[in-house]
Amino acid sequence: MTRIIDSLAEISASYDALFCDLWGCVHDGMRAFPAAVAALQAYRAQGGIVVLVTNAPRPRASVAKQLDRLGVPSDCWDVIATSGDSARKAMFEGVVGSRVWHIGEPHDAPFFEKLQLLENPVEIEKVALEEAEGIVCTGPFDPMADPAVMRPQFLLAKSRGLKLLCANPDIVVDRGETREWCAGALARLYTEMGGESLYFGKPHPPIYDLARRRLEQLGRTIPDDRILAVGDGILTDVLGGLGESIDTLFISGGLAREETGTVDQPDPARLARFLTEAELEPSYTIGMLR
Repeated sequence: MTRIIDSLAEISASYDALFCDLWGCVHDGMRAFPAAVAALQAYRAQGGIVVLVTNAPRPRASVAKQLDRLGVPSDCWDVIATSGDSARKAMFEGVVGSRVWHIGEPHDAPFFEKLQLLENPVEIEKVALEEAEGIVCTGPFDPMADPAVMRPQFLLAKSRGLKLLCANPDIVVDRGETREWCAGALARLYTEMGGESLYFGKPHPPIYDLARRRLEQLGRTIPDDRILAVGDGILTDVLGGLGESIDTLFISGGLAREETGTVDQPDPARLARFLTEAELEPSYTIGMLR
Protein backbone atom coordinates (compact mmCIF):
# COMPACT_ATOMS: atom_id res chain seq x y z
CA MET A 1 0.00 0.00 0.00
CA THR A 2 1.31 3.45 -0.91
CA ARG A 3 2.31 5.65 2.03
CA ILE A 4 0.70 9.11 2.07
CA ILE A 5 3.24 11.68 3.25
CA ASP A 6 2.92 15.35 4.19
CA SER A 7 6.23 16.61 2.79
CA LEU A 8 9.29 15.54 0.82
CA ALA A 9 11.37 16.17 3.94
CA GLU A 10 9.76 13.13 5.60
CA ILE A 11 11.57 10.75 3.26
CA SER A 12 14.33 12.81 1.60
CA ALA A 13 17.15 11.49 3.82
CA SER A 14 16.70 8.06 2.22
CA TYR A 15 17.63 9.33 -1.25
CA ASP A 16 20.72 10.92 -2.78
CA ALA A 17 19.01 12.04 -6.01
CA LEU A 18 15.57 12.87 -7.34
CA PHE A 19 14.39 12.22 -10.88
CA CYS A 20 11.76 14.96 -10.71
CA ASP A 21 9.04 15.64 -13.25
CA LEU A 22 8.28 19.26 -14.15
CA TRP A 23 4.80 19.92 -15.52
CA GLY A 24 2.21 19.30 -12.80
CA CYS A 25 4.88 18.99 -10.11
CA VAL A 26 7.06 22.12 -10.25
CA HIS A 27 4.90 24.30 -12.52
CA ASP A 28 1.58 24.26 -14.37
CA GLY A 29 2.83 25.55 -17.71
CA MET A 30 2.12 29.13 -16.66
CA ARG A 31 3.82 29.65 -13.30
CA ALA A 32 6.03 27.92 -10.74
CA PHE A 33 4.64 26.25 -7.61
CA PRO A 34 6.37 28.03 -4.69
CA ALA A 35 6.02 25.09 -2.29
CA ALA A 36 7.59 22.70 -4.79
CA VAL A 37 10.46 25.09 -5.44
CA ALA A 38 11.08 25.44 -1.70
CA ALA A 39 11.04 21.66 -1.22
CA LEU A 40 13.63 21.14 -3.95
CA GLN A 41 15.82 23.96 -2.62
CA ALA A 42 15.74 22.39 0.85
CA TYR A 43 16.58 18.98 -0.61
CA ARG A 44 19.62 20.37 -2.43
CA ALA A 45 20.70 22.27 0.69
CA GLN A 46 21.06 18.93 2.50
CA GLY A 47 23.24 17.56 -0.30
CA GLY A 48 20.68 15.95 -2.60
CA ILE A 49 20.88 16.17 -6.40
CA VAL A 50 17.82 17.15 -8.44
CA VAL A 51 17.66 15.83 -11.99
CA LEU A 52 14.67 17.31 -13.79
CA VAL A 53 13.39 14.45 -15.95
CA THR A 54 10.79 15.77 -18.35
CA ASN A 55 8.90 14.55 -21.39
CA ALA A 56 9.29 17.99 -22.96
CA PRO A 57 10.05 17.45 -26.68
CA ARG A 58 12.82 20.07 -26.67
CA PRO A 59 16.55 20.33 -25.92
CA ARG A 60 17.42 20.90 -22.26
CA ALA A 61 18.71 24.43 -22.94
CA SER A 62 15.27 25.37 -24.24
CA VAL A 63 13.62 23.87 -21.15
CA ALA A 64 15.98 25.82 -18.88
CA LYS A 65 14.92 29.07 -20.57
CA GLN A 66 11.26 28.14 -20.13
CA LEU A 67 11.83 27.48 -16.43
CA ASP A 68 13.35 30.90 -16.04
CA ARG A 69 10.30 32.49 -17.69
CA LEU A 70 7.95 30.54 -15.41
CA GLY A 71 9.81 31.64 -12.28
CA VAL A 72 11.49 28.33 -11.44
CA PRO A 73 14.87 29.38 -9.98
CA SER A 74 18.03 27.58 -11.04
CA ASP A 75 19.01 26.86 -7.43
CA CYS A 76 16.26 24.23 -7.09
CA TRP A 77 17.74 21.87 -9.67
CA ASP A 78 21.11 20.57 -10.87
CA VAL A 79 20.65 19.22 -14.38
CA ILE A 80 17.94 18.44 -16.93
CA ALA A 81 17.18 15.30 -18.95
CA THR A 82 14.52 15.72 -21.62
CA SER A 83 12.59 13.32 -23.77
CA GLY A 84 13.46 15.70 -26.58
CA ASP A 85 17.20 15.16 -26.18
CA SER A 86 16.78 11.40 -26.00
CA ALA A 87 14.56 11.39 -29.10
CA ARG A 88 16.81 13.83 -30.99
CA LYS A 89 19.78 11.51 -30.55
CA ALA A 90 17.78 8.67 -32.04
CA MET A 91 16.56 10.85 -34.91
CA PHE A 92 20.07 11.98 -35.83
CA GLU A 93 21.16 8.34 -35.68
CA GLY A 94 18.63 7.72 -38.45
CA VAL A 95 16.00 5.57 -36.72
CA VAL A 96 13.23 7.00 -38.93
CA GLY A 97 15.35 7.88 -41.95
CA SER A 98 16.61 11.24 -43.15
CA ARG A 99 13.49 12.59 -44.87
CA VAL A 100 10.84 13.10 -42.19
CA TRP A 101 7.32 14.45 -41.91
CA HIS A 102 7.09 16.63 -38.82
CA ILE A 103 3.94 16.76 -36.72
CA GLY A 104 4.16 19.65 -34.28
CA GLU A 105 3.99 23.38 -33.76
CA PRO A 106 6.48 26.04 -34.96
CA HIS A 107 7.89 26.50 -31.45
CA ASP A 108 9.23 22.92 -31.65
CA ALA A 109 11.84 24.01 -34.23
CA PRO A 110 14.79 23.59 -31.77
CA PHE A 111 14.19 19.84 -31.89
CA PHE A 112 15.79 19.80 -35.35
CA GLU A 113 18.91 21.77 -34.44
CA LYS A 114 22.09 19.81 -35.06
CA LEU A 115 23.18 17.52 -32.23
CA GLN A 116 26.90 18.11 -31.74
CA LEU A 117 27.51 15.03 -29.58
CA LEU A 118 27.29 12.62 -32.53
CA GLU A 119 30.27 12.18 -34.83
CA ASN A 120 28.31 11.63 -38.04
CA PRO A 121 24.72 12.74 -37.54
CA VAL A 122 22.22 12.01 -40.29
CA GLU A 123 21.21 15.05 -42.32
CA ILE A 124 17.54 15.52 -41.51
CA GLU A 125 15.20 17.09 -44.08
CA LYS A 126 11.59 17.95 -43.27
CA VAL A 127 9.32 16.98 -46.17
CA ALA A 128 5.65 16.36 -46.95
CA LEU A 129 4.10 13.09 -45.79
CA GLU A 130 4.01 11.73 -49.33
CA GLU A 131 7.82 12.08 -49.60
CA ALA A 132 8.75 10.99 -46.09
CA GLU A 133 10.75 7.98 -44.90
CA GLY A 134 9.49 8.41 -41.35
CA ILE A 135 7.51 10.64 -38.97
CA VAL A 136 8.74 12.85 -36.13
CA CYS A 137 5.99 13.89 -33.72
CA THR A 138 6.80 16.59 -31.15
CA GLY A 139 3.11 17.28 -30.47
CA PRO A 140 -0.18 17.89 -32.27
CA PHE A 141 -0.55 20.62 -34.85
CA ASP A 142 -3.39 21.84 -32.62
CA PRO A 143 -3.18 20.70 -28.97
CA MET A 144 -6.90 21.36 -28.48
CA ALA A 145 -8.04 19.18 -31.42
CA ASP A 146 -9.12 15.56 -30.98
CA PRO A 147 -6.23 13.28 -32.05
CA ALA A 148 -8.67 11.44 -34.33
CA VAL A 149 -8.34 14.29 -36.86
CA MET A 150 -5.02 12.66 -37.85
CA ARG A 151 -6.61 9.39 -38.97
CA PRO A 152 -6.48 10.11 -42.75
CA GLN A 153 -2.77 10.99 -42.65
CA PHE A 154 -2.01 8.05 -40.36
CA LEU A 155 -3.78 5.63 -42.71
CA LEU A 156 -1.49 6.78 -45.51
CA ALA A 157 1.58 6.63 -43.27
CA LYS A 158 0.71 3.11 -42.08
CA SER A 159 0.17 1.90 -45.65
CA ARG A 160 3.68 3.11 -46.47
CA GLY A 161 5.18 1.42 -43.41
CA LEU A 162 6.44 4.63 -41.82
CA LYS A 163 7.72 4.57 -38.23
CA LEU A 164 6.66 7.40 -35.91
CA LEU A 165 9.23 8.82 -33.51
CA CYS A 166 7.36 10.20 -30.48
CA ALA A 167 9.30 12.97 -28.74
CA ASN A 168 6.85 13.22 -25.81
CA PRO A 169 4.97 10.12 -24.57
CA ASP A 170 2.59 12.21 -22.42
CA ILE A 171 -1.04 11.82 -23.45
CA VAL A 172 -2.30 15.09 -21.95
CA VAL A 173 -0.98 18.02 -19.93
CA ASP A 174 -2.75 20.75 -17.97
CA ARG A 175 -1.75 24.29 -18.92
CA GLY A 176 -3.22 26.16 -15.98
CA GLU A 177 -6.84 24.96 -15.97
CA THR A 178 -6.83 23.91 -19.64
CA ARG A 179 -6.12 20.32 -20.65
CA GLU A 180 -4.14 19.86 -23.88
CA TRP A 181 -3.26 16.82 -26.00
CA CYS A 182 0.40 15.81 -26.30
CA ALA A 183 2.44 13.78 -28.79
CA GLY A 184 1.79 10.57 -26.87
CA ALA A 185 -1.90 10.74 -27.79
CA LEU A 186 -1.02 10.75 -31.48
CA ALA A 187 1.54 7.97 -31.08
CA ARG A 188 -1.03 5.89 -29.23
CA LEU A 189 -3.56 6.42 -32.02
CA TYR A 190 -1.00 5.48 -34.68
CA THR A 191 -0.15 2.29 -32.80
CA GLU A 192 -3.85 1.42 -32.38
CA MET A 193 -4.23 1.83 -36.14
CA GLY A 194 -1.44 -0.67 -36.75
CA GLY A 195 1.49 1.70 -37.19
CA GLU A 196 4.80 1.50 -35.31
CA SER A 197 5.62 4.18 -32.73
CA LEU A 198 9.03 4.64 -31.10
CA TYR A 199 9.18 6.21 -27.64
CA PHE A 200 12.10 7.87 -25.81
CA GLY A 201 10.54 9.61 -22.80
CA LYS A 202 8.96 8.33 -19.61
CA PRO A 203 8.04 5.53 -18.95
CA HIS A 204 10.51 4.11 -21.48
CA PRO A 205 14.14 3.26 -20.64
CA PRO A 206 16.07 5.73 -22.89
CA ILE A 207 15.26 8.81 -20.81
CA TYR A 208 16.29 7.08 -17.58
CA ASP A 209 19.58 6.09 -19.18
CA LEU A 210 20.04 9.75 -20.11
CA ALA A 211 19.18 10.87 -16.56
CA ARG A 212 21.83 8.52 -15.15
CA ARG A 213 24.37 9.90 -17.62
CA ARG A 214 23.52 13.40 -16.44
CA LEU A 215 24.32 12.27 -12.88
CA GLU A 216 27.64 10.83 -14.03
CA GLN A 217 28.47 14.12 -15.74
CA LEU A 218 28.12 15.70 -12.30
CA GLY A 219 30.67 13.19 -11.02
CA ARG A 220 28.09 11.07 -9.17
CA THR A 221 27.24 7.40 -9.58
CA ILE A 222 24.18 6.76 -7.45
CA PRO A 223 22.62 3.31 -7.04
CA ASP A 224 18.98 2.95 -8.00
CA ASP A 225 17.88 2.31 -4.43
CA ARG A 226 19.07 5.82 -3.53
CA ILE A 227 17.08 7.50 -6.33
CA LEU A 228 13.46 8.68 -5.99
CA ALA A 229 11.29 9.32 -9.06
CA VAL A 230 8.77 12.12 -8.51
CA GLY A 231 5.82 12.86 -10.78
CA ASP A 232 2.09 13.22 -11.36
CA GLY A 233 1.78 10.84 -14.30
CA ILE A 234 0.73 7.39 -13.13
CA LEU A 235 1.49 5.85 -16.55
CA THR A 236 4.67 7.83 -17.13
CA ASP A 237 6.42 8.88 -13.90
CA VAL A 238 5.21 6.05 -11.67
CA LEU A 239 5.21 3.27 -14.27
CA GLY A 240 8.63 4.39 -15.50
CA GLY A 241 10.13 4.51 -12.02
CA LEU A 242 8.78 1.07 -11.16
CA GLY A 243 10.15 -0.28 -14.42
CA GLU A 244 13.60 1.00 -13.45
CA SER A 245 13.35 -0.43 -9.90
CA ILE A 246 13.32 3.13 -8.53
CA ASP A 247 11.12 4.21 -5.62
CA THR A 248 8.35 6.60 -6.66
CA LEU A 249 6.55 9.59 -5.17
CA PHE A 250 3.18 10.11 -6.85
CA ILE A 251 1.86 13.69 -6.96
CA SER A 252 -1.88 13.03 -6.81
CA GLY A 253 -2.90 16.68 -7.20
CA GLY A 254 -1.68 16.90 -10.79
CA LEU A 255 -3.25 15.01 -13.68
CA ALA A 256 -5.22 12.72 -11.34
CA ARG A 257 -6.51 15.32 -8.89
CA GLU A 258 -10.18 14.61 -9.71
CA GLU A 259 -9.84 10.84 -9.73
CA THR A 260 -7.99 10.86 -6.38
CA GLY A 261 -10.17 13.53 -4.77
CA THR A 262 -7.10 15.63 -4.05
CA VAL A 263 -7.59 19.05 -2.47
CA ASP A 264 -4.63 19.41 -0.14
CA GLN A 265 -4.10 15.65 0.14
CA PRO A 266 -5.72 12.74 -1.69
CA ASP A 267 -8.83 11.06 -0.37
CA PRO A 268 -7.46 7.68 0.78
CA ALA A 269 -10.39 5.62 -0.52
CA ARG A 270 -10.44 7.30 -3.94
CA LEU A 271 -6.65 7.06 -4.17
CA ALA A 272 -6.83 3.33 -3.42
CA ARG A 273 -9.45 2.82 -6.16
CA PHE A 274 -7.41 4.81 -8.65
CA LEU A 275 -4.23 2.83 -7.97
CA THR A 276 -6.12 -0.47 -8.09
CA GLU A 277 -7.54 0.42 -11.50
CA ALA A 278 -4.09 1.48 -12.71
CA GLU A 279 -2.59 -1.73 -11.25
CA LEU A 280 0.33 0.34 -9.96
CA GLU A 281 1.55 1.04 -6.45
CA PRO A 282 3.85 4.05 -5.92
CA SER A 283 6.09 3.96 -2.84
CA TYR A 284 4.65 7.25 -1.58
CA THR A 285 1.86 9.69 -2.46
CA ILE A 286 1.43 13.38 -1.69
CA GLY A 287 -1.15 15.95 -2.83
CA MET A 288 1.39 18.40 -4.21
CA LEU A 289 5.17 18.51 -4.01
CA ARG A 290 6.17 20.44 -0.92
